[in-house]
Amino acid sequence: MTRFATNLALALTLSIFTGVLSAQSTTTLSVTVGPEASLTVTTGTTTLSTTATNFSLPYTGTTSLTYKIRTTKVGGTGTITLKVTSDFAGTGGPSVTTPPTSGDALTYTNTVSTPGTATTGTLTASTASATNVGSFGAAANSSSGTGSVAWSLTDDPMYATGTYSATVTFTISAT
Repeated sequence: MTRFATNLALALTLSIFTGVLSAQSTTTLSVTVGPEASLTVTTGTTTLSTTATNFSLPYTGTTSLTYKIRTTKVGGTGTITLKVTSDFAGTGGPSVTTPPTSGDALTYTNTVSTPGTATTGTLTASTASATNVGSFGAAANSSSGTGSVAWSLTDDPMYATGTYSATVTFTISAT
Protein backbone atom coordinates (compact mmCIF):
# COMPACT_ATOMS: atom_id res chain seq x y z
CA MET A 1 0.00 0.00 0.00
CA THR A 2 1.31 3.41 -0.83
CA ARG A 3 1.91 6.08 1.70
CA PHE A 4 -0.95 8.15 0.22
CA ALA A 5 -3.43 5.30 0.55
CA THR A 6 -2.32 4.64 4.17
CA ASN A 7 -2.77 8.30 5.14
CA LEU A 8 -6.15 8.41 3.41
CA ALA A 9 -7.34 5.29 5.24
CA LEU A 10 -6.10 6.74 8.58
CA ALA A 11 -7.88 10.08 7.90
CA LEU A 12 -11.15 8.31 7.03
CA THR A 13 -10.90 6.15 10.16
CA LEU A 14 -10.28 9.23 12.41
CA SER A 15 -13.21 11.14 10.96
CA ILE A 16 -15.53 8.16 11.51
CA PHE A 17 -14.47 7.88 15.18
CA THR A 18 -14.69 11.63 15.71
CA GLY A 19 -18.29 11.67 14.49
CA VAL A 20 -19.27 8.82 16.82
CA LEU A 21 -17.95 10.56 19.94
CA SER A 22 -20.41 13.50 19.72
CA ALA A 23 -23.87 13.33 21.37
CA GLN A 24 -26.57 15.73 22.63
CA SER A 25 -29.25 15.53 25.28
CA THR A 26 -31.67 18.04 26.85
CA THR A 27 -33.37 18.62 30.18
CA THR A 28 -36.34 20.67 31.33
CA LEU A 29 -35.91 22.93 34.35
CA SER A 30 -38.86 23.40 36.68
CA VAL A 31 -39.11 25.71 39.69
CA THR A 32 -41.91 26.37 42.15
CA VAL A 33 -41.76 29.92 43.51
CA GLY A 34 -43.60 30.25 46.80
CA PRO A 35 -44.47 33.09 49.15
CA GLU A 36 -41.50 34.46 51.05
CA ALA A 37 -40.57 37.46 53.23
CA SER A 38 -37.61 39.00 55.03
CA LEU A 39 -37.36 41.92 57.43
CA THR A 40 -34.47 43.96 58.80
CA VAL A 41 -34.67 46.50 61.61
CA THR A 42 -32.24 49.11 60.31
CA THR A 43 -32.22 51.13 63.52
CA GLY A 44 -30.09 49.04 65.91
CA THR A 45 -31.13 50.86 69.07
CA THR A 46 -33.95 53.36 69.16
CA THR A 47 -33.43 55.99 71.83
CA LEU A 48 -36.55 57.65 73.16
CA SER A 49 -36.05 61.24 74.29
CA THR A 50 -38.03 64.36 75.09
CA THR A 51 -37.34 68.05 74.60
CA ALA A 52 -39.65 69.12 77.41
CA THR A 53 -38.53 69.90 80.96
CA ASN A 54 -41.98 69.97 82.53
CA PHE A 55 -43.54 66.57 81.65
CA SER A 56 -45.57 68.22 78.85
CA LEU A 57 -44.21 66.10 75.99
CA PRO A 58 -43.73 62.33 75.72
CA TYR A 59 -40.49 60.50 75.04
CA THR A 60 -40.30 59.82 71.30
CA GLY A 61 -38.10 58.00 68.80
CA THR A 62 -38.31 56.22 65.45
CA THR A 63 -37.37 52.68 64.40
CA SER A 64 -36.73 52.13 60.68
CA LEU A 65 -37.38 48.87 58.80
CA THR A 66 -36.65 47.39 55.37
CA TYR A 67 -38.47 44.40 53.97
CA LYS A 68 -38.79 42.10 50.98
CA ILE A 69 -42.01 40.22 50.31
CA ARG A 70 -43.72 37.95 47.82
CA THR A 71 -47.30 36.78 48.42
CA THR A 72 -49.33 34.21 46.50
CA LYS A 73 -51.05 35.56 43.36
CA VAL A 74 -54.54 34.51 44.46
CA GLY A 75 -55.57 34.83 48.10
CA GLY A 76 -52.08 35.68 49.35
CA THR A 77 -51.59 37.85 52.41
CA GLY A 78 -48.78 39.18 54.54
CA THR A 79 -48.25 41.14 57.74
CA ILE A 80 -45.61 42.97 59.72
CA THR A 81 -46.24 42.87 63.46
CA LEU A 82 -44.41 43.91 66.60
CA LYS A 83 -44.47 42.67 70.18
CA VAL A 84 -42.68 43.90 73.29
CA THR A 85 -40.88 40.67 74.18
CA SER A 86 -38.98 42.09 77.15
CA ASP A 87 -40.60 44.89 79.15
CA PHE A 88 -38.61 47.89 80.42
CA ALA A 89 -36.20 46.55 83.02
CA GLY A 90 -35.57 48.24 86.35
CA THR A 91 -37.55 49.25 89.40
CA GLY A 92 -39.64 52.40 89.31
CA GLY A 93 -39.37 53.09 85.59
CA PRO A 94 -41.77 52.81 82.71
CA SER A 95 -43.56 49.52 82.09
CA VAL A 96 -45.71 48.26 79.25
CA THR A 97 -47.35 45.59 81.41
CA THR A 98 -47.76 47.43 84.73
CA PRO A 99 -47.17 51.17 84.34
CA PRO A 100 -46.70 53.17 87.56
CA THR A 101 -49.65 55.42 86.67
CA SER A 102 -52.87 54.37 84.98
CA GLY A 103 -52.93 55.68 81.44
CA ASP A 104 -49.17 55.47 80.86
CA ALA A 105 -48.59 53.74 77.55
CA LEU A 106 -46.02 52.92 74.91
CA THR A 107 -47.82 53.79 71.68
CA TYR A 108 -46.81 54.03 68.05
CA THR A 109 -47.83 55.16 64.61
CA ASN A 110 -46.23 53.72 61.51
CA THR A 111 -45.54 53.87 57.80
CA VAL A 112 -45.14 51.05 55.27
CA SER A 113 -44.23 51.63 51.63
CA THR A 114 -46.08 50.14 48.67
CA PRO A 115 -47.10 47.35 48.18
CA GLY A 116 -47.79 47.36 51.93
CA THR A 117 -50.50 49.24 53.75
CA ALA A 118 -49.71 50.72 57.15
CA THR A 119 -52.08 50.10 60.03
CA THR A 120 -53.66 53.48 60.71
CA GLY A 121 -54.08 55.38 63.92
CA THR A 122 -52.21 55.32 67.18
CA LEU A 123 -51.63 51.77 68.41
CA THR A 124 -50.64 50.58 71.87
CA ALA A 125 -47.70 48.19 72.12
CA SER A 126 -48.25 45.02 74.10
CA THR A 127 -46.30 42.30 75.88
CA ALA A 128 -49.29 39.93 75.65
CA SER A 129 -49.80 39.79 71.89
CA ALA A 130 -48.36 41.07 68.63
CA THR A 131 -49.85 44.26 67.21
CA ASN A 132 -50.00 45.18 63.52
CA VAL A 133 -47.65 47.50 61.72
CA GLY A 134 -48.76 46.79 58.15
CA SER A 135 -50.38 44.32 55.79
CA PHE A 136 -50.04 43.01 52.24
CA GLY A 137 -52.57 41.59 49.79
CA ALA A 138 -52.42 39.01 47.03
CA ALA A 139 -49.58 39.22 44.49
CA ALA A 140 -47.58 41.68 46.61
CA ASN A 141 -43.97 41.82 45.43
CA SER A 142 -41.24 44.13 46.67
CA SER A 143 -37.48 43.85 46.70
CA SER A 144 -36.90 47.08 48.63
CA GLY A 145 -39.83 48.07 50.84
CA THR A 146 -39.42 50.37 53.82
CA GLY A 147 -41.34 51.22 56.93
CA SER A 148 -40.99 53.02 60.22
CA VAL A 149 -42.46 52.97 63.70
CA ALA A 150 -42.71 56.30 65.54
CA TRP A 151 -42.77 55.56 69.28
CA SER A 152 -44.32 57.66 72.03
CA LEU A 153 -43.94 56.93 75.76
CA THR A 154 -45.73 58.96 78.43
CA ASP A 155 -43.34 61.19 80.44
CA ASP A 156 -44.64 60.32 83.90
CA PRO A 157 -43.16 62.17 86.91
CA MET A 158 -43.51 58.89 88.83
CA TYR A 159 -40.67 57.31 86.81
CA ALA A 160 -37.50 56.93 88.86
CA THR A 161 -34.44 58.43 87.19
CA GLY A 162 -32.26 56.00 85.26
CA THR A 163 -31.91 54.24 81.93
CA TYR A 164 -34.51 51.62 81.02
CA SER A 165 -34.56 49.24 78.06
CA ALA A 166 -37.25 47.10 76.47
CA THR A 167 -36.95 44.63 73.58
CA VAL A 168 -39.39 44.78 70.68
CA THR A 169 -39.54 41.88 68.21
CA PHE A 170 -40.76 42.55 64.67
CA THR A 171 -42.15 39.71 62.53
CA ILE A 172 -43.02 39.54 58.85
CA SER A 173 -45.06 36.76 57.27
CA ALA A 174 -46.29 35.89 53.79
CA THR A 175 -48.76 33.33 52.45
